[in-house]
This record gives sequence, C-alpha cells and structure tokens, in this order.
Amino acid sequence: MRNWVPLLALLLALPVQADTLKIGSKRFTESYILGEVLKRQVEGITAVEHKPGLGSTGIVFAALKARSIDLYPEYTGTIAKEILKLEGHSGMDELNRALSSQGLGVAVRLGFNNSYALAMREERAQALGIRSLSDLAKHAGLKLGLSQEFIGRADGWPGLKAAYGLPYATPSGLDHGLAYEAIAAGKIDVMDIYSTDAKIERYKLRVLGDDRGFFPRYDAVLLYRLEVPRRFPEAWRALEKLEGRIDELRMIRMNAAAELEGKSFAEAAALLDSDGRPQSAVRRNFLGALFGPDFLRLTGEHLFLVFVSLAASVAVGIPLGVAAAKLPRAEQVILGV
Repeated sequence: MRNWVPLLALLLALPVQADTLKIGSKRFTESYILGEVLKRQVEGITAVEHKPGLGSTGIVFAALKARSIDLYPEYTGTIAKEILKLEGHSGMDELNRALSSQGLGVAVRLGFNNSYALAMREERAQALGIRSLSDLAKHAGLKLGLSQEFIGRADGWPGLKAAYGLPYATPSGLDHGLAYEAIAAGKIDVMDIYSTDAKIERYKLRVLGDDRGFFPRYDAVLLYRLEVPRRFPEAWRALEKLEGRIDELRMIRMNAAAELEGKSFAEAAALLDSDGRPQSAVRRNFLGALFGPDFLRLTGEHLFLVFVSLAASVAVGIPLGVAAAKLPRAEQVILGV
C-alpha cells in the first residue's frame, strides 16, 4: 500500500490537458468576426482557441491540413475554384467528395452568400453609363485598384478579365481598406468588393452586375477536419445550430460594427446575440463556468492538496500522539503544538 500512495499523489498532481478546438480565420474583417462567432458558440462546451488573421486562403488551408487548426470559416466558391480548382459550379456533395481524400469536409451553411463583385462610385458609373461588367470593356482608360488576393485568384482577376475581355493590364495589389479611400478620392475608378462589405453604402458605390455569371456562389460554410465531430461531439452539435442563422443583412451589420463603429471583432460577433446561439446559452454559460474545460485539472489539484494536507497531519499527528501517551511530561507541550 505504501508503494502506490506516492504514485497516486503524483497522478493527482499532473494537470489534465483538455483537448482544445482550434479555430482559424483569414486576414479580413468578416473572417475575423466569423471566427469569433464560432468561438462564442462553443465556449463553455469545450476548450477553444481562435487563431485570428492567419493569412490568405492558401496559408489558412495549409494550417488546416497540417492540423494547426481544426476548422475555419470559408466560402464554397473559394473552395471550388481556389482550393480544388474545380470547373463549373460545385455543390456541397461534390466539394465533400473532393475534400474527403485529404481528411477534410465542408458543412454548416451559415446563411449568406458573400460573392466577389466590382464596384464604382455611383456618380462616376452614372456619368459613364456603366451598369455591368460587360460595360467596362468599353472604357479602357479606367483605373483599377484591386486587392492582392483578388489579383492572384483563379476565380478573381485572371478569370474575370478573360471572361469579359477586359482591356486592362493587371494592376499592382492594393490593400482593401486603402482601396475605399482611393476610390472616394477619385484616385481609382474600379475596385473589388465583397457583397457583404459594410462600406458599400457609406461610400455610395454601384455594384456592377455580373451579366455573364462568372462569379460562383460564395456561401459561407465551415471547412473542417473530418475527425472534429468525433473529437468534439457536443461542440459540433452547437456549431450545427448556426446553420442558416446569419443572413446577408446580419453579416453586413456585424461588419459595419467593426469597420465603421470601431467595435472589436469579439464585440461585433456578440451582435449575433441569442439568435445565433442555442436557447440554453445562459444556462450553458453558468454550467460552463462551473464545469469548464479545466474542471478535471482543478479537481485533481484540489484533491492532491487535500491529500498532502491530510498525509502531513497523519505523519506528524500519530507519532506525536504516541509520544504524548508514553511521555507524560511532554504531554502538555505536544498538546500545545
């Protein structure tokens, strides 16, 4: 019995490491916010870490394949065109078949389509009579300000230029935020946007119609490792409750909170409120605080401290008790201790 007591004490002292769900996001406002939405959805259910702003599509997808993250918010059009290089318009089933060999899958349509588009200042487009992408071909002198990612994507500038026969050289990349300032100042005429950009209305932009249907749908989904539902069953069920809960207007509102009102990404994500979370969220938050991911570790530490305290009391108390019984003269001193 003496042999296993120290072993038990050692085991109780060891911290219990909870499996952590690692969520990634790309380096733009909407992705940051969606990463925070996903994190909020599972907090109190499992240990969770949001790794924000990892980089462009290629970098974040590589992190997913390398198991540095377990899932991240992505768009169906990006998966089909940029990641899998598929032709035509692909549905969820086709995406899953193509991803399965890599141990990956796509699930949980969040509820909005964030397509790429090109836009111009309303007054400039009105003056030139430009309403669609086809109209751009008639105005070779326009200045373009395109993001670096859009320029480098197969479903971005190279494919768009070929599909519409646009007479423009490929411009140098321009930060998306700076492009808005540049178009407002008249330094550029055309920029790429996302259809859920919060600044479209603020900068009075006209979104040019994709009259040849070049851009696929970019439905927001979760791109995840196939073992995630098995490793985090309860958290995965909570994430599935986000299916269809974020429409375009709600996403624009959250984007605007971060970009126009100066709120943090976490504060913007909180605007989803209970509409995007299970109805038991308040109860879960309480239980999460009580039985959180560190519950086992803290319980182990508590039991170990109790064990050490009790063992010390027994180790000292019993010999002193025996001594007090056999040495009457020392009894008062011992009892005083």
